[in-house]
Amino acid sequence: MRTRISKSQLQKLQKKYRTDESIGQLFGISRQAVHYLRKKYGISSVDNKNEKRNRELMEEYNSGVSGTKLARKYKLSVTQTYRIIHSFSGKNNGNQK
Repeated sequence: MRTRISKSQLQKLQKKYRTDESIGQLFGISRQAVHYLRKKYGISSVDNKNEKRNRELMEEYNSGVSGTKLARKYKLSVTQTYRIIHSFSGKNNGNQK
């Protein structure tokens, strides 16, 4: 049986459940399947809305808090935490003289 999720339904689900994984669990489908639907419908991920969280994470990281502790605090995977750190590091390197 194929799960059908409309664009408007997916937008509402994303506001309530926030992550592709949570939505996938609700429908018994994979995180990747939800990601595919978002891309198909042209819906941005919630990650794009996490600038404030990412800035706070970077401030703490720059003050000496480990990536592992930050991952636990922000309920992210360690990999995602370091992806954010490297993303900000790359932005800052371009601005340095």
